[in-house]
Amino acid sequence: MKRRNFIQRAIALSGAAALPSISNASTNRLKPTLTIAHITDVHIRSKEDIPERAKRYLLEALSNKDIDFILNGGDSIFDASYDDVTREMVTEQWAIWDNFIGSTRLEVFSCIGNHDPWWKAPSDQDGMYGVAYAAKRLKMPHRYYSFTRNGWHFFILDGNNKGTRLDGEQMEWLKDSLGKLATNSPVLMMSHYPILSSTCAWSGGQHGDYKELKELFYKHKDKVKVCLSGHQHLRDSVVYNGTSYFCNGSLSGFWWGKGDKESAGPYYYQETPPGYAILELFADGTVRNKYVALENELY
Repeated sequence: MKRRNFIQRAIALSGAAALPSISNASTNRLKPTLTIAHITDVHIRSKEDIPERAKRYLLEALSNKDIDFILNGGDSIFDASYDDVTREMVTEQWAIWDNFIGSTRLEVFSCIGNHDPWWKAPSDQDGMYGVAYAAKRLKMPHRYYSFTRNGWHFFILDGNNKGTRLDGEQMEWLKDSLGKLATNSPVLMMSHYPILSSTCAWSGGQHGDYKELKELFYKHKDKVKVCLSGHQHLRDSVVYNGTSYFCNGSLSGFWWGKGDKESAGPYYYQETPPGYAILELFADGTVRNKYVALENELY
């Protein structure tokens, strides 16, 4: 074989041998299997043009990319938990929420925040009392639940129990459900309260059973890839034992107020602006979480 032909053939063969390194997994990393908008702590109410401002925020989030669905992290209404809240106030807030979230055609999967349940109903037999009514208004199948999309498994948790914990029934359900998943099945958990968060060091708000959950997630570290939360109105991210914990700020910022730190920016709570997150989930279990601060002109 002539030297030139030999070299040409060697180059062709080496190129063919290199092709498998551009594997399906690598290609999948370039194109997410799911793109999700994460909104949390909307705290919607009728005052100060908040419904229209919230709609502008939501439309901004959904115009960002081709969104498959929305994850809503709770505290959807301004508040039903204070002592002076009346039935009429609760009804009004949920009607405003319905109008707000009805402005999107996308599926919305919600969890329940601490401000969503009405605990001061006349009795626990009242149809509007507590977590069950909040779950109904958020169109949740149950106060905690799971679903699957494009190979990813989603667990929506309810921490509104004594000690800000999962109750025993829910913990057993979670353990059993994780155990039944195939090895390396990617999982995203969403809770209102952070399971692990750097901001809890000075603001509190952490799941009371974070140690038990941390141990459970380590047992299934091949599966549990992402934990999303809200509650803090603060943005941070922590990675521990291969699981990414994202606390993604809040849509309402400083509860729709002007903010508590002039040095940080308008509508900020501490150093975090109002915003939302876009998550890209990949077939190999990796994730990109981008927090998008809302621009001043949207306020």
